[in-house]
Parts: sequence; structure tokens; C-alpha cells
Amino acid sequence: MRRLPESSDKKSDLNVIYIVLDDVGYSALGCYGSEIETPNINSLAENGLRYNNFNVTPLCSPTRACLLTGRNCHSVGVGIIADIDWGPQYPNKRGRISNSAATLAEILKWNGMATYMVGKWHLVPGHEAASSGPFENWPLSKGFERYYGFLIARTDQYAPDLVFDNHRVGKPDKSNYHLSEDLVDKSLEFLTDHLSVTPDRPFFLYLAFGATHEPHQVPKEFIEKYEGVYDKGWDQIREERFNVQKQMGIIPPFTELVERNPGIKPWDELTKKEKLLFTKFQQTYAGFLTHTDKQIGRLLDFLNSKNKMGDTIIVLLSDNGGSQEGGWNGSINDSAYFNGIEESVEQMFTHVKEIGGPFTSPNYPKGWAQVSNTPFKYYKQNTFYGGTHVPLIIQCPQSILDPGSIRSQFYHAIDITPTILELLNIEAPKLYKGVPQMPLHGVSMLDTFTEPLAPSKRKTQYFEMLGHRAIWQDGWVAVTYHKRGVPFQEDQWELYHVNQDFSQKYNLANKYPDKLKELQAIWWEEAKKYGVLPLNDNLFIKGYYGLQEGRTTFTFYPGMAHLPSTAAPQLTLSSYSITIPIFRSTPSDEGVLLAHGNHSSGYTLYIKDNYLFYEYNYVGSVYKIQSSVQVPTGSSTVRFDFKRGQETSGTGKLSINGLQVGTRYMPRTLPFLISIEGMDIGRDRLTSVSANYPVPEFPFTGQIQKAVIELYNDPMFFKKKKRDPISININGSISYL
Repeated sequence: MRRLPESSDKKSDLNVIYIVLDDVGYSALGCYGSEIETPNINSLAENGLRYNNFNVTPLCSPTRACLLTGRNCHSVGVGIIADIDWGPQYPNKRGRISNSAATLAEILKWNGMATYMVGKWHLVPGHEAASSGPFENWPLSKGFERYYGFLIARTDQYAPDLVFDNHRVGKPDKSNYHLSEDLVDKSLEFLTDHLSVTPDRPFFLYLAFGATHEPHQVPKEFIEKYEGVYDKGWDQIREERFNVQKQMGIIPPFTELVERNPGIKPWDELTKKEKLLFTKFQQTYAGFLTHTDKQIGRLLDFLNSKNKMGDTIIVLLSDNGGSQEGGWNGSINDSAYFNGIEESVEQMFTHVKEIGGPFTSPNYPKGWAQVSNTPFKYYKQNTFYGGTHVPLIIQCPQSILDPGSIRSQFYHAIDITPTILELLNIEAPKLYKGVPQMPLHGVSMLDTFTEPLAPSKRKTQYFEMLGHRAIWQDGWVAVTYHKRGVPFQEDQWELYHVNQDFSQKYNLANKYPDKLKELQAIWWEEAKKYGVLPLNDNLFIKGYYGLQEGRTTFTFYPGMAHLPSTAAPQLTLSSYSITIPIFRSTPSDEGVLLAHGNHSSGYTLYIKDNYLFYEYNYVGSVYKIQSSVQVPTGSSTVRFDFKRGQETSGTGKLSINGLQVGTRYMPRTLPFLISIEGMDIGRDRLTSVSANYPVPEFPFTGQIQKAVIELYNDPMFFKKKKRDPISININGSISYL
């Protein structure tokens, strides 16, 4: 076994690869007890170490900030998803990594290593994800020399919003395209270039899959692989995984399985239609994970073929637990959850055969999410172990003495980068590019590579997400499930002795009230120390929206790159107009004038067969207006006006050259998010909003002078009442919580 001596000043020539999976719960991998086939990930476990007491934050951006900096997420400004910059009054939620916390990529690049990133970034404020930048929070400004992937939380697996270095690109023109395959293709391209020209220079590759975040999209044969496997339902699958976990030793023998989470129905009480639909959701998730494992296998085969496996450290983990964002019934429309809309089983069942394909954006129901998190309770977003306890596999042939074994020390995402720096014999700089650096908050786990029973160097770790809070100290956990809108001081805290109750089954708060008070006091100390305060539980807070900030008029020009939703005008809960001067040289000129959205939701304005159309897709329900007259040739101005009524209702009107040519009452519009997918001028680039025009893109063959969007009410979140938590009722009305 080769390992640098502790006293050596020589930097290591080892390579480093981080593989980050998305929304993969503790039990989802085969080597953590699942029936899902993950042979390549299992091989990493067989040749490395599995950690069964490893934790992350319960949400993606904060975990990625912890992982890349070795510091706590609130301290570096990423206390929640990066999409919204909460403004200077919340320095812990600015959506970007502070310059006082150099990333691992920056440190390794500074020390002569090549640095490559492929996949999901999600560490840039949403308003900065536009192709005009600014770019200081994009990967190339945070230490990576080459980048290929997507900037925000998620993207379509068949039609992704791709960025290459600092510019947007279209997906490769190949049949049967899938993003996960493309990401590994690009990883191999980067490494081939590297090994061909600079083979003596060590490299760092950060490979962050979109899988298995929704949309769960995967080739049909991977879904069919699991035909019949999940017919037995989530109760039995959870029991089976639990038993396998005990046999494997991936959970302690004294562990007990927690009850079903509140609100999850027993499988036997579901209707036949619910069972068929929910089974298809889980088959698709399982196939998606197996497909991802296959792509990881391609990377491992490449390393083996180039004789690089022996001098490469590989770290594989998930960013948080299984996701509750599919709701009780699952989802096929990705914007439904984020608009507070529960999709009906009846509606989704009509599309059951499409699940996993390019015309749905599936996510499984909460029942399967808890299965993913076996043996724990709750989910992603929550600070119980279901949200934070995830798989961690480290393969390091140079230093691990007993490959294939399990480690049980408590560690956190902030501890990975300090471990890598110690392995490479590199110190984190105290000053980087003239900026004083905050000290690392993480500690090295390196002694666990050779000492199975070494005590954990981590003694305390806090957690916080949208008011959910927890504190771990020396085998005890105090945790609270925060209900939005309830004063923080009224939260009911629970107490678990996880050294004896691994799954957090037995709440000891009443038995040991003094211990609970002690841990609560420690949580507040840690919160002050690491910048967790002030607390706020409102995901829909008005922050700084960049392009949206203070503006009511937006002018876009043809040729503009795809604009992500996070940087597009927020038309929700507002009256607005869209005005587009055009020129048609012949009656055959047609196509999309402006489109914002995808098959799940959004709006589009287009000309087809000489008529002007407006369509609004409300999570599958379409409001369409067709002009009563044809659009003339030559110059004309087309316009759509929306006058908001009560709650989310309103009336849309089409006009050509000032003459009204169509109107439609729209009883429900989306209150928060128009679409996960962004906006295009003169085409519909990624996936189409409307089924009424051909794909891809349906580009306008005439000329567009510009597209002007004007807002006539305060935009979303700007009025005080609109910042309050709300739910959307079945009739489209709003209830303020």
C-alpha cells in the first residue's frame, strides 16, 4: 500500500474524482440494501469503504457548497437552494459561494492539478444563470478549467439546457440521446485530452449527475427491467430492504424500522389504479438509477483501460435523501409541486405508458421516497435522517487497508475535502487571490481508512433547512420538524440517542428533558457561530431577482440564447402584456414568436396556417386562443394582454395591429412558477409548450423586431401578502397559511 508519509512536504500525484448522485436515499444503492441493480457502484464499495453514518444537508445546493469548500453551507452563503438570492439581509442565503471560501477546485488548481467539472452546478443565483452572466459564480470562475453541464437545479434528460464553459450549447445531434450518457461522454473526452497531452499532471474530475433528481426519464428497456418487481408495494419493499441492510451490516443489528411517515397510506389500502401508477413511478426511478450506474461503469472502464484506477481517489455520495417533491400521488408535471398543485391519479393514469419518456417529467410519490430512505423517517428538505443520512463510498487503493468493509464513524459533507487535502498533502490557503480565507470547518476522515474503530474527529454538527433544525453531538440528536408559519419558539423538539437507536425510532424528549435542553442550547451556539441566523421558513421570500429587480418592462431580441426560468420575467400573480412587431414576407411565414415552458406548463405565442395563437399550459390543462382573422403579410404588431382577476384567474386577449382578434377567460393560472424550463424568442428550443406545432423548435420564418413584456401589477413576491406561505386549492383559489 502506497501512502505519503505524514511529514512529507511533497505533494501527491494522485487523481481525484467526486461522483455526486442527486436525491438518492440511504437504501437506494444495491450495496446499501436495495434490489435496484447498481453493479458498478457496488464494485467501488467492494474495493473501497462504505460509510453508514455519513450525513449531508437535506438539500442539493447547500450540500454541494459543503462538499466543495469544506465549510458549513450557511457560512459560505448557501443555506438554501441557490436559485434565489435572498439579499444582503440574509448573508447566509445569497446563492453563491463566498470568495472567502475557496473551493477544492481552486485549491487544487492553485497547486498544479487539472480541474474538470461535468454535470449539475447549482451554485449560482438563478438570475445569474442567463447567458449574459455575470460569470463570477459559474464553474470556470470557481476553479474549474473546463465545464460541461447545466447550471441550475434540474433539467430535462432528453432535452437539457446545456452550458459548455461559459456559453450555452445545443445537445449533441445523436439518436436516443440521454443526458447521463452525454455527461460521461464529455468526462471521457476531457480525460482523454488530458492523458494524451499532459499525462504527468494529476487531475480532479467533479462529475455531478442530474440523476436521480426528477424528471425520472430513462430508456424504456431500463424501466422494463423492473417489471413486476414493485407489484408487492412500498411496505414490503421497505421491509425487505431493512432485512438486507441488517444482513449486510450496513445498519447496526439493534436497528428497528420506523413507522410509515404521516400521510402515507398502507399499500393494501390503495386502489388498483393507484397501485399500477405508483408501481410504474418506482420502476422508472429504479431504471433511472441502474442506467446511471451503467454510465459510472463506463468511467471506471476508461480508468482501468488507461491504468489510472490504482492512483485515483474516487468519492461517491448523494446530495440528500429521497425526495418528497412528487407529493402523495407522484407527479408527471414538474412545475406542479412548486405551484402547490397535487395531480390526480385519474389524470396521470391516462399518461402511465408515457412515464419515463420525453413527454412527461415524472417524480415518484412520497411512499417510495420513504423506501429510498430506509430505515429512516421523512425526506429531502427535512433534518431527520431521511433527509440527511446518505450513502458514501470512498475508493482509495493507496491507503485503504481492508477494502469492502464498513465504517460507522459520524462524518459530514464538510469533512470530505479536508480528507482529500490531507491525502494529497496540500494545505488550504489562508489567503486566496488576496482574500483572507475562513478556516475549514471540516475535519479529515483519513484515519478511518486504516483504523476501522478510530473515534470520529467530528464531535458536533448542526443542521437547518427552512426552519427544520437538528443538532448531533456524541451520538445524540435533537431535531424538530418545523411547520411553516409556526413561530420557531413553538416548535416541538424530539430527542434520539442514535448510538442506540440508529433509525431515530424512539423519541426520548420526555424522558431526558435536560439532555434535550442542553442540545437545543448547543444548536443556538452553533447557529451563531456558523451564520445560520436569521431564520426564515418561507421558500417564497422576496429576494434579489436580478433581471426582475425593480423592472416592469423587458425587451428581448431574436437570436437571444435560451433564458432559464430563474432569469426570466415573473408573470405570475400579475397583469401583463406581450407585444411583438413582426414582418411576414409571404403567407407561409410561421413559427414560434415567444415561448416559455415545456410540456408540463408554460405559455407560447405563435403563428400557424396564417393564424395567431396563444396557449397557456396549466399543468396539462390548456387554454388556447386562436385569432379570428389571419395575420397579414408585411409589417404588423401582435399582442397578448392578460388582465388578472380574483386569485389566480384572469382574461387573456389577442390583438393584431390594435384590433382585438380573440379572448379567453382563464380560471386558473400558475401562482409561483411558470415553468421549470425557460424562455425562447423566435423558437421553442428544448421541449415544446404546445402539441399544436411541430418539434423541434418550430422557428419563426419571418422576422421579429423585438418582444416586449410589460408588467402592470407588482411582480410575484413584491406585495407583502404574496410573500406569505400559500396553498393552491382545487379550484385555483389561494389560501394563505
